[in-house]
Amino acid sequence: MCGGFIPGHNRKAVETSLCYMTFRVYPAELIDENKSRAAWQVLDGTLIDFGKQREAPTRELINKLVSWFIDDVVDDLGCRKEVLYACKIMEDGTSADRQLAALERSGDMRAVVKQLISETNDLPEL
Repeated sequence: MCGGFIPGHNRKAVETSLCYMTFRVYPAELIDENKSRAAWQVLDGTLIDFGKQREAPTRELINKLVSWFIDDVVDDLGCRKEVLYACKIMEDGTSADRQLAALERSGDMRAVVKQLISETNDLPEL
């Protein structure tokens, strides 16, 4: 088993280097800008799509990374389930998103705790 994204990315990077494919090297400042955006805005923000030289929704770029770059190696690494679960989190939101929504709906922290207990009991097996 593996975490999914990082091992898939690393494996794909090795495979593409063996096929003499190269990737553009971008200035560290641009990479740092995307890191800051990802940390601050999480999935609801935008990142810089360097290839298209424009901002794009974070979810769109992650889907592109998964489908184009790591989808064909996750089976060999035995981590398709983990990658699919990460994509489900990306689509449905994080636990924090659901907790905030529950608090907004009810105004009661007990409802949030009740939801957490329910979600914990219903966790899928990976």
